[in-house]
Amino acid sequence: MEFVDMQRRVLIDSDTASDDAVAIIMALRSPLIEVVAITGVAGNVGVEQGTRNALYVAELCGSDVRVYKGANRPLLRELQTADWFHGCDGLGNHGYSPVYRTAESTHAVDAIVEAALKYPGIEIVTLGPLTNIALALEREPRIVGKVHRCVVMGGAPCCAGNVTPAAEFNIWVDPEAARKVFLSGLPIEMIGWQLSRFDAVINEHEIAAIEELQNPLAEFAIRCNSAAATAYHTQTGEFGISLPDPIAMAILLDPGLSVESSMHFVDVETVSNLTRGMTVVDQLNVSGDARNHDVWREAVVRGSKIKVCWSLDIAGWKSALMKSLS
Repeated sequence: MEFVDMQRRVLIDSDTASDDAVAIIMALRSPLIEVVAITGVAGNVGVEQGTRNALYVAELCGSDVRVYKGANRPLLRELQTADWFHGCDGLGNHGYSPVYRTAESTHAVDAIVEAALKYPGIEIVTLGPLTNIALALEREPRIVGKVHRCVVMGGAPCCAGNVTPAAEFNIWVDPEAARKVFLSGLPIEMIGWQLSRFDAVINEHEIAAIEELQNPLAEFAIRCNSAAATAYHTQTGEFGISLPDPIAMAILLDPGLSVESSMHFVDVETVSNLTRGMTVVDQLNVSGDARNHDVWREAVVRGSKIKVCWSLDIAGWKSALMKSLS
C-alpha cells in the first residue's frame, strides 16, 4: 500500500524497563519522527509499573506524549516478569517515579486501533510482549493495511535465547500473542536479541563517554541500567550494557543500520514446553515443500514473509545512541 503523508508518525508499545527507557528517549529526542502514543504492556514488569516508568521517561524528556496502560497479563498464561534482570521497579531500583504525568483513561488497545486508523502509514515499534498488538488486531483487523512498518524487538533467530535455551523473553512471555501478530500479515521487521550482544554492547569506555556528557538523560540512561548490566554479565559473561530495545529503535529511526536482512516465513512455538516462544525462521524457504505442508500451512497461507535482521551497523548504532543522549 502507498502512503502519501510524508510525516513519520510512530507508536511505541513497551513493557518499560531499563533498556526500553533508553529506546523511548531516542524516539522522543529524534527530529525524524513524531511519537503519537506510548502504550504499556505487562512484561519486564507489571503493566502498572511499566506505565509509570514510561511516564517518568516522558517527563524527563519534557514530552507531553500520551501514555496508555494496556494488557496486564498474556493472552493465555500467567505473567512472568524480568525483575531478576531489571530490578523490581524495572529501572534498577533507584526510586524513579513520575512527578506530575498520569496515564490516559483510554485502554492501550483502543489507542493502538485509533492511531492506526487516524494515521495511515503509521510505524509501530514493539519493545515488549505482543499482547496489546494481538488484541488490537483482533478488535480491528483493518489496521494491518494501515501500518507501514512494525519493528518488533523480539526473537532469537537460530541462536541462543536469553530466557530459555530456545527463546527470547518478549516472545516467550506471550507466545500465543506473538504467533497471532507474526501470522497477521503486518509488515514486520524482526530485530532479534542476538544483535545486542558482543561488539554491540556498550563497553566501559563508551559508558564513561556517556557519563561525561553530564546531563540528566545521559546520567539516567546509565544508572537505570545498573541492575541490568550486572544481570547481563551473570548471564553471558560479557561486561557492559546490552541494549536490545534501543537497537530496535535505532533501526526504526534509520533502516540503514540494518546491514543484512532477508525475508522469510516465521512461526512461533506455542505448544512445546521445551521450545516455548521459539521463533522458527524458514531460512532456506522450505516451508512450501510437501513434507512441511501441514505444519507450515497456516504461516504460508495466512501470514506474509517477515524481514529478519541478521547484522547491525555497530558504529552507526552507537553513534545514534550517543547523539540522542547529548
